[in-house]
Amino acid sequence: MGITEPRATDLPPPPPPPPSPRPTYLLSRWLFLRLLGVVYLIAFVSLALQITGLVGEHGILPARTFLERAHALYGGAAYRLFPTLCWLVGGGDGMLRALCWGGAVLALLVVAGVAQAPALALLWLLYLSTSVVGQTFLWFQWDALLLEAGLLAVFYAPTDLVPSRRRERAPSEPMRWVVLWLLFRLMFLSGITKLASGDPTWRDLTALDYHFWTQPLPPWTAWYAHWLPEWTHRGMLLLVLVAELGAPWLIFVPERLARLRLAACGLLVLGQLGIAVTGNYGFFNALALVLCVPLVDDATLGRVLPLRLEVGEPEPVWKRRAVRVLVPVVAVLSLLAFVREIVQTLPGARGRAPFENPLLDAVAPFRSINGYGLFRVMTTERPEIVVEGSRDTMAWREYRFRWKPGDVTRRPRFVAPHQPRLDWQMWFAALDPDGARGWLLPFVARLLQGSPEVVSLLAENPFPEGPPRYVRLAYYRYRFSTPAERARTGAWWDRVFAGYLTRPLSLADLVPPR
Repeated sequence: MGITEPRATDLPPPPPPPPSPRPTYLLSRWLFLRLLGVVYLIAFVSLALQITGLVGEHGILPARTFLERAHALYGGAAYRLFPTLCWLVGGGDGMLRALCWGGAVLALLVVAGVAQAPALALLWLLYLSTSVVGQTFLWFQWDALLLEAGLLAVFYAPTDLVPSRRRERAPSEPMRWVVLWLLFRLMFLSGITKLASGDPTWRDLTALDYHFWTQPLPPWTAWYAHWLPEWTHRGMLLLVLVAELGAPWLIFVPERLARLRLAACGLLVLGQLGIAVTGNYGFFNALALVLCVPLVDDATLGRVLPLRLEVGEPEPVWKRRAVRVLVPVVAVLSLLAFVREIVQTLPGARGRAPFENPLLDAVAPFRSINGYGLFRVMTTERPEIVVEGSRDTMAWREYRFRWKPGDVTRRPRFVAPHQPRLDWQMWFAALDPDGARGWLLPFVARLLQGSPEVVSLLAENPFPEGPPRYVRLAYYRYRFSTPAERARTGAWWDRVFAGYLTRPLSLADLVPPR
């Protein structure tokens, strides 16, 4: 009897394919931390160029005076309510410059990969110290975002003091997700607060009919974007809302759907690039793009970056224990801030008592657990304050700012990632002059004194022979010129005089900042 061949059904099943390797994020963290260092470098250098004119000894709102008043008002509690290193040696010009240039040096260490964790901790402390004494000039959402991202990065960074060329400690997966949770909150809140605010321009898709010419410092590209056909404005706005309301949810898809996460990253990046090429928002767009980096795994990044890293030793036990404590604390506090931001944006919220929470109140002075909501209400007009000086109240000369609209024939320019903070504050002051009196009148007083630090913040000094005796604030309404008007006159803007905010003011009318 012959030997029969085994049937196919008698053969053992083939071994299962090996499981796909879990994605790694060594290169992703490597890039994230260095790019965050670049953002810190930009922020500190930008501040160094203007800090003494803003809050220096002869600036608009002197830091030293701010600290003295805070201590007089709150006593010992001022140290907790306004945490800053300036309490140690005062808020003089030397200390302010040391904070800014010291931050720039530390940022370079982070970019070089040297002692990243301690350098990031010091960067957070220095930027917090500067933000506190910077007062209204450093009260922007991206200042808070940098502090929050910077604090998380302290615990995401490797503990090595000297970088290795090929090996890195394995990044903490919980900390990566905490960073991504920050990205989610930034983007989703920016979208949901637009709709929750009740602003009709977001609901009827007309917001971009106003945005390009009413934003704080529009560059020349905004003029062209404004005159695109209306259907392109509607399409761009829909893309923004999809990127802010839909894409953030794809951050949390499981690994088997990682391509959806990369698609979300692409949408978020596209949205930020669109804002960046038509606006001047300091380092905000760069920071938002950096927060997208932890979405991308090493395999994807490796296609564009030639660097190859291997997993080194695990993080020390104390670091892992610290992360286990930090993650739930940050999760709870940031969730409370997330809910508060939405509740406070709902129509009618201004008439209700504020959303108070003792936990959020306790950490609020450190500005590192925040709610976000960019562009939630669209401005539909563009008032501008024009500052004029005179020696005799008969002949008036206009003070020209470096970046904000003034001369209607001057081409709007790009200035980002630098943020000229006086120019920005002038935009807010024009929208709410009464709310800006606390710094606007001291600004006028410094012009009357001829403060070199303050005058240096402007494009030119119309009184080189000595300060004027009088300053007044004129009020204009600006709009982009039409293509026909620009072809005929060369003007980028059209402006209409709307009156005076003040009578001619002299030093006798004001209390100069001391």
